[in-house]
Amino acid sequence: MATHGSWLDIPKGSHFSLANIPFRIITTSPSAEKHAAVAIGDHVLDLHEFARHQGFVEDFASAHIATFSQPTLNDFAALGQDVHAKVRKYLQNIFAKERPFPGVLRGNIETRRASLFRRDQVTMHLPMKIGGYTDFFAGKNHAYNCGCIFRGPAKALQPNYLHLPVAYNSRASSVVLSGTDVCRPLGQFLDTPSTTESSFGPCRRLDIELELGALLCKGNKLGKPINVNEAERHIFGCVLLNDWSARDTQAWEAVPLGSFNAKTFATTISPWVVLKDALEPFHAPGVLNDTKLHPYLQEARGENVYDIDLEVEMTSNLSGCPPFIGIPMLTRAHSSNQW
Repeated sequence: MATHGSWLDIPKGSHFSLANIPFRIITTSPSAEKHAAVAIGDHVLDLHEFARHQGFVEDFASAHIATFSQPTLNDFAALGQDVHAKVRKYLQNIFAKERPFPGVLRGNIETRRASLFRRDQVTMHLPMKIGGYTDFFAGKNHAYNCGCIFRGPAKALQPNYLHLPVAYNSRASSVVLSGTDVCRPLGQFLDTPSTTESSFGPCRRLDIELELGALLCKGNKLGKPINVNEAERHIFGCVLLNDWSARDTQAWEAVPLGSFNAKTFATTISPWVVLKDALEPFHAPGVLNDTKLHPYLQEARGENVYDIDLEVEMTSNLSGCPPFIGIPMLTRAHSSNQW
């Protein structure tokens, strides 16, 4: 039964509707080589096999198709947003009920058998090789709530917060796929606010933060800034991001330079990359900032944030663990994000 405007069965409420078409790197039972893929409903289309069986009938250069055979999405991302949008639109047409290319997939049994899999039949891998990772302290409400933990409500927001982007460069090598077990980190911490001698041991205040991670498709030359109104052109797509934090260690080590071991032991990201093009309908105005920004930070576009509903589910099978904000923490925590 076809649903959501597609000839393919898409369960009601699926995050992988025809309007999404997120990208991913997978391996399958027939092939241990990593290939690019897209999700649609409960299925995954292996783009390498799809292209190999002449699934692309539009004018896609051979160099573009070759990127689907790479073990990461970096080469495909580097082609730029115009190519990303064109590929996504073509794949939407392939799966659409009223499709312009009826024989490419639905009517081609050989191609379907070789390239279309159920999601439980594939293994998912980190979508891109992460060369650098910057963690932004984004969101005024989030910054205030986090500041209350360390400095109290009166000094929650630092004086610079409303004037410039606040961020730090984190550890790219510890970015892992969602579903990876995360070991409770060891570190120093103060047992009580009045304690002067630190203790060492497993983190007792393990915390997570649901965030949106942006993967870039192009950079800039060293010393050449990117105009704020051109910044969006550098985004490949977004993933769900779980920012793990050892809050007790962070409170002790973050003076004066900031987080180190407390924030670099793990960052998990979801397996699917939602393209920038797919997020365009969700643009919305941001939180009002009464502070006058310097010209280099003034965006012409007023709707410069996304209005997206996200949620967190946490499962714990251990009792008696020291709580943080009311949540029992695991010695080994398990993160599972999907989009």
